[in-house]
Amino acid sequence: QVQLVESGGGLVQPGGSLRLSCATPGSIFSRYTMGWYRQSPGKQREMVASITSGATTNYADSVKGRFTISKDNAKNTVYLQMNSLKPEDTAVYYCNARLLPFAPFWGQGTQVTVSS
Repeated sequence: QVQLVESGGGLVQPGGSLRLSCATPGSIFSRYTMGWYRQSPGKQREMVASITSGATTNYADSVKGRFTISKDNAKNTVYLQMNSLKPEDTAVYYCNARLLPFAPFWGQGTQVTVSS
């Protein structure tokens, strides 16, 4: 059973910052595309950002210029730095590892709430 362990969520005021972390087994981290997804009540889960094994990044339009995905190869950890947070960023954020044609792996989710 592959475990992706997320941390770093919480409550932050609009305009603030948070950094999410996702610790991943090394066998997954080195080969899979890692990503962050989010889901808020009544909405579908959406991709926020992803980073390939070769460090190519991709972002949802709604977070471009505010969020940065990165990874630390020595720690097998992927990060999501979130700046200039808005109330609409409030959601449960999930870490994801995917490598076609295999089924993806998901973390348990971490709540991010942006509110004054």
